[in-house]
Amino acid sequence: MNAAMAILCLIWGFNFVIMKLGNGVFPPGEFAALRFLTGSFVLLGVCLMRKIPLPNKSDFKWLVLVGLLQTTYFNIAIQLSLNYISAGLTSVLTYSMPLFLSIMAHRWIPGERLTARKTFGIIIGIVGLFLAMNIHLGGSIWTVLLALSSAISWAIANLLYKLKLKHCDTIQFTTWQMTIGAMGLLVYTLSFEHGESNWGFMPVVYILFSGVVASALAFVMWNHILRHTEASKASISLLLVPIVGVISGFIFLDENLKIATLAGILLVLVGIWIVNSKSTHETCKVESNVVNKGL
Repeated sequence: MNAAMAILCLIWGFNFVIMKLGNGVFPPGEFAALRFLTGSFVLLGVCLMRKIPLPNKSDFKWLVLVGLLQTTYFNIAIQLSLNYISAGLTSVLTYSMPLFLSIMAHRWIPGERLTARKTFGIIIGIVGLFLAMNIHLGGSIWTVLLALSSAISWAIANLLYKLKLKHCDTIQFTTWQMTIGAMGLLVYTLSFEHGESNWGFMPVVYILFSGVVASALAFVMWNHILRHTEASKASISLLLVPIVGVISGFIFLDENLKIATLAGILLVLVGIWIVNSKSTHETCKVESNVVNKGL
């Protein structure tokens, strides 16, 4: 599972570079719509080949809600925020999602307690992210809240999956929530966005990578991880995504990499370790259970 999480963070982190390049040749909303429509078509093809059945009627309302929250609203909120605040601040606010998901899981998912240790680790990770992204606060409070709402919508979508849709086949769930969300993005793009699209070989490559790898494959991986892991432990590792994005920008786009960024990366890693490592009490409890079973 750790290897899958590492691969996922590498994919989504590198996709920051692809999105930046893609937004240079397409209007941002259009690129997001093309990305998720491509991912949806690929997953629908997989469902046909593997003969994965349609979702149950009782699940459809939850799939619509998750699709609108995780794909449609999440991406629209990010794109609108980027018009008024920096990309760094937007990514930090978006990836504060683990804090909100952990609080929600503590309240509504049995067995997923938000301990003081987990809370401390999440806060350390988010502080590290602020440092790594070289954040300069600015913009109106409403724009900041809009960016923050993207994290909350993503957290709610993940919570609904854990509570209402965990029984679904992972590919089935990912396919239909993404298809529904992509249609929402398409409606938004056609209704509100204007700008020129510059098609060519590389723009098609950007769409294919973002759609097939960073959407279809990556979201199947994320939902599989979330199904089998505590919400707080799974989501805290996503703080590595913007970190990988910064490093990818340094390698492929000649962007700056400062000492503060390296210090922030270290804090993020420490935060992830704190959340995922077992406390002394938990270790003793596990050892005690093993001894009792042996007796």
